[in-house]
Amino acid sequence: MCGIAGFIGTRRLSEETARDCLALMRRRGPDASGMRRFTTSSGRHVVLIHSRLSIIDLDSRSDQPFNVDRCWMVLNGELYNYREIKQRLAEAGIPFHTQSDTEVFLAAICRDGWRVLDQAEGMWSLAVYDEVQEHLTLSRDRFGEKPLYVVRSSEGLYFGSEAKFLFALMGRVLPVNRQHVRRYLVNGYKSLYKSEERFFEGLEEVPPAAVLQIDAEGKETQSLYWAPAFRPDESMTYEDAVAGVRAKLIHSMELRLRSDVPAAFLMSGGVDSNVLIGIAKRVFGYDVHGFTILTEDERYDECEMLDRSVAELGVRHTGLKVDPADYLDNMKLLVKYHDAPVSTISHYVQWLLLREVHAKGYKICFSGVGADELVSGYYDHYLMHLAEIRNLPEYASTREAWQQYVRPLVRNPYLRDADLFVTNPEFRDHIFLNSDEFAGYLTQPFSEPFSEYHYADSLLRNRMMNEMFVEATRVILHETDLNAMYFSIENRSPYLDRHLFEFCYSIPTRYLSRNGYNKVVLRDAARGLAPDCVLNERRKVGFNAPIHAFLDLNDPAVVEWLMEDSPVFDLLKQNKISELLRQPRLANSASKFLFYFVNAKVFLEEFGD
Repeated sequence: MCGIAGFIGTRRLSEETARDCLALMRRRGPDASGMRRFTTSSGRHVVLIHSRLSIIDLDSRSDQPFNVDRCWMVLNGELYNYREIKQRLAEAGIPFHTQSDTEVFLAAICRDGWRVLDQAEGMWSLAVYDEVQEHLTLSRDRFGEKPLYVVRSSEGLYFGSEAKFLFALMGRVLPVNRQHVRRYLVNGYKSLYKSEERFFEGLEEVPPAAVLQIDAEGKETQSLYWAPAFRPDESMTYEDAVAGVRAKLIHSMELRLRSDVPAAFLMSGGVDSNVLIGIAKRVFGYDVHGFTILTEDERYDECEMLDRSVAELGVRHTGLKVDPADYLDNMKLLVKYHDAPVSTISHYVQWLLLREVHAKGYKICFSGVGADELVSGYYDHYLMHLAEIRNLPEYASTREAWQQYVRPLVRNPYLRDADLFVTNPEFRDHIFLNSDEFAGYLTQPFSEPFSEYHYADSLLRNRMMNEMFVEATRVILHETDLNAMYFSIENRSPYLDRHLFEFCYSIPTRYLSRNGYNKVVLRDAARGLAPDCVLNERRKVGFNAPIHAFLDLNDPAVVEWLMEDSPVFDLLKQNKISELLRQPRLANSASKFLFYFVNAKVFLEEFGD
C-alpha cells in the first residue's frame, strides 16, 4: 500500500515540484520514497513518483519505482496471489531478486502483457512505463479499491492516488465543481458516482477494471479487462451455494492474510465482520485484535452482541466510545485531507477508530466492505426478492416471515410495504429520500432524478450491482482508503474477491433470503466459524453514530459557526439552515442533510474561490 503520482507530456517538472508532491504523499507511504524520469524519442517527459508503506518484503530492495527488464512500475496496493503467479513464472525460468509482490506483478506484465490482469487477484492502482515501446500504462483493480485520479491538460496527463498530488504537480488547484456540491447536498452520497463529475472541475478517475495507455505521442487507448455479470446456475442446490461461498471466502481470507506486518480487524456486532474474524481465528489461527466504536444510542448500540462474540471467539478487543471532542476541528482536518466533503458520518466515526488502530501499531486493517452487495443485505433487497419470487411456492412463507421479523425493524417509511416492488418494480424514491425537500434549501434550482445502470435483467441483482459499482461500495472504498491512508494503514476487503463475486452472482436469486433473513447463504456458510448469536440476529445496525453525538446544537458557539458568513450560503438559503437547526428532533434524512451541510461548508471554505 503506497502513494503514486506522475506525469506524461511536454512539460519538464522541476525537482522542487516533485519534492512538493512527495511531501504530500508521506501519509500514504512513510517508509520510503522515490522518483524516476524518462524522455521519449519525441521529446515528451515521463515522471513516476512513489511513496512506500512497507507491507510485503520490508527490505529496501523492494522500494519503487521498480524495474524489471525494460519496464518501470509504481504500484499502490497488493497482488494477493503473487505466490501462485511467482511459482508459474519461476517454472518458466523467470528469476526473482526480492520477496515482493511488486516484482511478481511487473515480471508477469513484462512476460505476458496486460492480459495477466485477468489472473491477478488484488487491489491496485499502478503505472508502468515501457522504455522500449515508450508507453505509459495506468491500471486499476476490478472493484475500485485503490484510487487513481487523472487530469488532462494541454501540456499532458497528470495522475495520482489523491487529488492533492495532481494539484502539487500542476502547481494549481482546479476550480470547485459547485454543481457536484449541489448534487451531494440534495441527493446524498449515493449520487456521487452516477456521473463522471467530481468535486473539482476537470478531475477524472481511471475507471475500475480499466487499462489506460498513453503512447509516445500522447495518444490514449482505454479498455476494460473485466466486467461484472449475473450468470445464474439454475442447477445449483442451496447446499452447493452455501458450500461454495464458504470455500471461496476462506480462500479469499487465506490470500489476504499474507503480510509481513500484523493486521487489525474493524469489528461490529454484525455478520460481515464476525465472519471474517471467525475465519481468521478458527481456520487460520490468527491472533485477532478487533476494534469497535461504541455508542449509547439504542439505534446503533451493539455492546451486548459484541461482548458475546468477543467471548465466544476468544479474540482481543478494543472498544472506543464515541467522543464529541474536537468534532468541528477534526472535520476541517478530514475534509482538507480528503479533498472533498466526507460522504457520511459513519466515515468520520471510522476515522476515529482507525486513529486507535494506528495508535496500537497496526499497518493493516480488515473490513467487511461489500458483503451486503454480494449476498443481499439491505431491507429493499428483501422486498425485491419478494417481487422476484412472487410466482414461486415459497413466496407466501417468505412474505409472512418479512411481516413478522423484518417490518418492525424498518425505519424508512417506503420500505414498510411488502408489496412495494411487486406493484411498482421501478420505485426508487427511498434512495434519494426527501431530495425534493432538500432541493428547496438551494438558492438555485437543482433536480436530478434517480437513474441506475443496467447490469442484469434481474430486479434484485441489478440493484445490488448498482450499489456495488456505483452507489454504496464505491463510495465506501473511496472514504476508507483515505481514512486508512491518513494513518498509514492498508485496508483489506476480503468480500471483494473476483472468484467470490462471480460465484455469488451465479447463485439463483431464490436462495438469497429465507425465514426473515437476508444474507442467508453467508450466514449458513459461516456456521461453526462465526458465533450463532450473530448469525441468528436479524436486526441490521451498520457502522454508524448519530450526528447529535458530535454536533451540539445547544451550544451557541456551534450555532454561531454554522450560521456565519460562508461561501456555502451562495448555494444554500441561510434562513432555511437556521430553521433546520431550530428543529427539536431531526428525521434520519434531515440528520444526513445536516452532516452534508457541515461538510459542504468546510469544503467550500477550504477550496472555494
